[in-house]
Amino acid sequence: MKILITGASRGIGFEMVRYGMDQGWDVLACCRHPQQAEKLLSMAQLSNGRVSVHLADMSELATLQALAYELRHEAIDMLINNAGVYGSDKNSFGQVDANDWVETLKVNTIAPLKMSELFIEQLSMGGKKIIACLSSKMGSMDDNTSGGSYIYRSSKAALNAVVKSMSHDLADRGIKCVALHPGWVKTDMGGPNAEISTWESVGQMFATLLNLKAEDSGRFIDIDGSDIPW
Repeated sequence: MKILITGASRGIGFEMVRYGMDQGWDVLACCRHPQQAEKLLSMAQLSNGRVSVHLADMSELATLQALAYELRHEAIDMLINNAGVYGSDKNSFGQVDANDWVETLKVNTIAPLKMSELFIEQLSMGGKKIIACLSSKMGSMDDNTSGGSYIYRSSKAALNAVVKSMSHDLADRGIKCVALHPGWVKTDMGGPNAEISTWESVGQMFATLLNLKAEDSGRFIDIDGSDIPW
């Protein structure tokens, strides 16, 4: 199996690369600064060719276009749109940083759609035909009981809308599109007090992804496999 992972140099993305390598999969690991991704490069060197590292800056469309051209002949089973940012701390009512909001939408919402568009032919050649977008419960309207976090919440709610539309638009190609909540994970974004490790999160997400059926396309899925209200 061959998978492409964005935001692969740290946190959940890095753990996904490690998981894929351990499973014997071919992993296309993408990040903003490959030359500086020392841990990722070291893993690639130890992978016997299973892991390759590529440039993909979610805020620079040209790098995504170049990557798609570089990998134009690859049959890809699974595209995992993992890269994401939280955005500015100026995120409460009356203090929202509009410029940062635009940049966050570029990375969290627009880039996953463009990656999906650019790699649609490679995914069509693959066997699993899965597009997985890492979302968050913070993008759920139903789960929003505290307000605030305008930038991050709106970017993930918009991502969910992208996933839902793609699930309809790509159904005739047999491609399954899902939004995944990875849980509250101990990463730089999640913090040290989070509930689960990156390894636990990644293991549960892949268990879900590997068992997806056609009727699962368009779902917003929690870490335990249940549906999250929009």
